[in-house]
Amino acid sequence: MLPYTAYLRVYQPVTAFSPRDRRYWEGYAESADRPRRVNALAAEHTESLGRLITTPPVVAPVEESGHAYLRRVNERLYVCPWQTRLRSWRAFDEFTGSAPRPLAEACVPAREAERAEAGYRQWRESGARAQPGILSSNWTVPVPWFVPFEPQERCLVLSAGNTRTLLYLTRTALATRRLEHTAAVLRERVGEHAVSSSTEELLDWLSTTAHPDSLLELDYGGLPHLLSDDHLSEDHSVAEVAEAVEALAKGDGARVTELRRRITRRWRSVRALDRTN
Repeated sequence: MLPYTAYLRVYQPVTAFSPRDRRYWEGYAESADRPRRVNALAAEHTESLGRLITTPPVVAPVEESGHAYLRRVNERLYVCPWQTRLRSWRAFDEFTGSAPRPLAEACVPAREAERAEAGYRQWRESGARAQPGILSSNWTVPVPWFVPFEPQERCLVLSAGNTRTLLYLTRTALATRRLEHTAAVLRERVGEHAVSSSTEELLDWLSTTAHPDSLLELDYGGLPHLLSDDHLSEDHSVAEVAEAVEALAKGDGARVTELRRRITRRWRSVRALDRTN
């Protein structure tokens, strides 16, 4: 079973990489052994589980992953590296910063924790770029993640097997423009304090991470396995958030309130599943 996690991914054009990395990713794209897109998330999850069920568990791999999510648009190759080591370091840093110390020590032995912390520290001190090209959210999709997209960019796949997918794909330049428009509407209609830190962080992430010609993807990941076909078919959160922004721009407070309640009610029911066990 896939983790109940949603993902926001930046796909860089292969031409944005260094000549050495470009040759590697072009060869990778032609490889018969790489995980195919329909199985890529499961392959990434299986690889992570393999590290965690060893004794002692391995917080992050010694070397960065050589795998990536791939897309071809108009015969052009776009690459989103998994960056497993970097994302594992960041996730562990967040975990140890928020979990009680006894819990953190019970999950990961001190020696492995020290190894992971030292590796991450050395990596940062080397001047390497600290921003990953993939963001993740457990049990829900943050509302600001809906802003960069439009309804026609939606792709829903439901099948009798395990293929259940809901995602959106757009060009990062369009995504940035939509985020900036939303921030401007919030400032004008509600005030500077209304621009949430998560929206600003999303804009900052794109500006420091994404190539001007890159693609941005919102993938519901494992969440569709929690939800019925009807729930997924009726989930038009992107359209509703966009409509709420335009209603706010026109001063239609009643419509904004109605849409906000609808979105909140939908995602509250999903987040509540985190506590049902």
